[in-house]
Parts: sequence; C-alpha cells; structure tokens
Amino acid sequence: MKKVAILSLHLGYGGLEKSVVSLANMLKEDYEVEIISSYKLFDKPFFALDKKVKVTYLIENHRPNRDELKEAIKKVRPLRFCKELYESLVTLALRKRTMIKAIRKSDADVIISTRDLFNTWLGKYGRSKALKIGWEHNHFDRGTSYTKKVAKSARDLDYLVLVSSTIRDHYKVLLKNYKVTCVSIPNVIEDYPKKSASLREKKIISVGRLSPEKGFNDLVDVMKLVHEEAKDWTLDIIGDGAQKNFLMDRVYNEELDYIHFLGYQKKEVINEKLLSSSIYVMPSITESFGLALLEAMAVGLPCVAFRSAEGATHLIEEGKSGYLIDNRDKEMMKEKIVSLIKDIDMRKEMGLEGRKRSLKYTPEVVKKDWMRILKKRG
Repeated sequence: MKKVAILSLHLGYGGLEKSVVSLANMLKEDYEVEIISSYKLFDKPFFALDKKVKVTYLIENHRPNRDELKEAIKKVRPLRFCKELYESLVTLALRKRTMIKAIRKSDADVIISTRDLFNTWLGKYGRSKALKIGWEHNHFDRGTSYTKKVAKSARDLDYLVLVSSTIRDHYKVLLKNYKVTCVSIPNVIEDYPKKSASLREKKIISVGRLSPEKGFNDLVDVMKLVHEEAKDWTLDIIGDGAQKNFLMDRVYNEELDYIHFLGYQKKEVINEKLLSSSIYVMPSITESFGLALLEAMAVGLPCVAFRSAEGATHLIEEGKSGYLIDNRDKEMMKEKIVSLIKDIDMRKEMGLEGRKRSLKYTPEVVKKDWMRILKKRG
C-alpha cells in the first residue's frame, strides 16, 4: 500500500487541525497514512482519529510559549521574559531540526505540508520521487507580505492546494512562473448529520475563535439591535481565544444577559447546540472557508454572514440558503436576522436549501478531488 505523510504543527483544537484529522481519516482505506506532528499538546489528538492512522510526535517535552512571552512583557517581568525567550528559541530550533530530519527520512510516496515553513523544508529536503503538496487554509486578504511568503514557500512543490477557487486563482498569478500547480479543494464535513434542527427554538448561535478577525465584538452590537425587536431570543457563542475576557466583560458590564459564552466545546456538544438553535450568524471580518458555517448549514440552519468573509460567499447562496450582508452593515444584518425570527417558514425553506448545498462537502465528494492529484504519483 502506498504511503501518505501529513506534516502538522500539532493535533490540538483548531480548524486546520480538524482538517488534518479529517483528511487522514478520509484517506486511511486507500493509503498507509502517517501524521508527523511537531508538538504533542495532549495525550491524544483532540479530534477523533482513526486507529489506522499513525501519529509521530517530534517534540514531546517542549511546546509553543507565545502567550507566556506576551504575559512576561505585559507585566514587565525581565527574569521571566529571559526564561521564556530562551525556551522559545530552544523550541523553535528543535522544531526546525526535527521536522527537516523527518522530511529527509520519510519514505512516503506523498507528503502534504500544512504550513508555509514546512513547505520550504519539504521543497528543499523531501526526496525527489515523492509527490510534494502544500495545503494553505488562510485567505489572501491576510496581507500581501503573507501571501508572498506562502507563494515563495511553495515554489519547489508539485501542488499547492487551496480551499476555494478564489484563493486558487490568486496564487496562480503569484506562481505562474514556477512548476507548482495550484488546485482548489474545499474542506470537508466528516460526519454528515442525520438530523436537522426543528428551527422552533428562540436561539441564535455562532461558533469560532474569539479573536479580532472573527468579528464577535460586532456580533454583540448586532445582537443588541436584534434584542430591541425580539427580546425573548438569545445568542450562544461557542469558542475560546484572545478576546474572550474582553467580550465577556463587555457583556457583563452592559448587562446583556441574553448573550451566553459557552467556551470551547467538543464536536458532540457543538452539534447538540446547533440542533437546538434556529439561526446561525458568522460575523467574521475575514474567513477563507468557514467550516463552522458549513456545519450549521448541514443541520439545516439558515445562515447570515458579512460578505467581507470571503469563505461565506462560496457557501451561502444569497436569499436561498441565507443572507450575505454588504459593507459590514450591522443594521442590515439585524434586519435580516429579525426577518428570519418572524418567519419560521422562511427559516425552514432556507435551512433546507443550505442542507442540500452542504452535501457537496461530504467525504465521498471531496475525496475524489484529493485522489485526482494523489494518484499522480501515489
């Protein structure tokens, strides 16, 4: 059986890590699959990984300490800063040395990199007979310097896989003079839900990392407007991140008791909460794909998102499976949410359309896209 190796930073929680596990599970019947992970954050992968998939951890006694470094700077602790800086330099050196060694030693027929840094090392040190693939999940609106860095890292690879056709076309221009081929393959809903939401609960839900680019502060503003016209509806926010304390303090200080923060939850809990909700809102400023949005569509929730989140425009069909709001217009988002609140038939119609559209992202469909390029050599 041919071998596939996937290079990952870690197997903790996060959209990229979830995608890595889903891909490994999807390929396990056709390939001998190994995930090579730089860091071991937990005793086992956060997301359910099939026992057929081998996991190799390269570093077990060190882990990223960015938050500790920031905390030492913030609280002006010179000795703590020096200690954390030293630990960071040691960890980064270990990451480079161990991953390059793993790439050189790998006898996999296909090697898939999930970071621009790994792309560079794979292109330079991967054996010539291996099919070398980069897999980029971020949208190009992260900035010109970022996309140039990704493009440069992918020059010596065979393929660069992007999660949407828009992102693919952007990188095609940047890489037109190099051998690498840019292709578009979307993310996948690994376990398509058998049940759909009844849409009778007076609940709105949103799932995502609590960081500035996800726009949850704007969602609080929108929910305040919604509450003026629908006082018995509530908002559940699932996720964790750098803005968690800021957002929770704001909700507490402004006495917005109809907004609930549920923290980071496992997939089973998220599915339960989606099924007991009636509207999904994605407030992201930027989004390359929107897996949480897709999972909401799969349970039949009508969805509302700002058009600035590019990933949403590939998933939501305006006026059919949900609404896309131009110019991050909070008042307009409020109006669309309220229109769904007042019309359960519209909620059901849009939810059903979204559930149908989400079928395009099941493993059976997405796997075919991956197999087309893997079979080039694997």
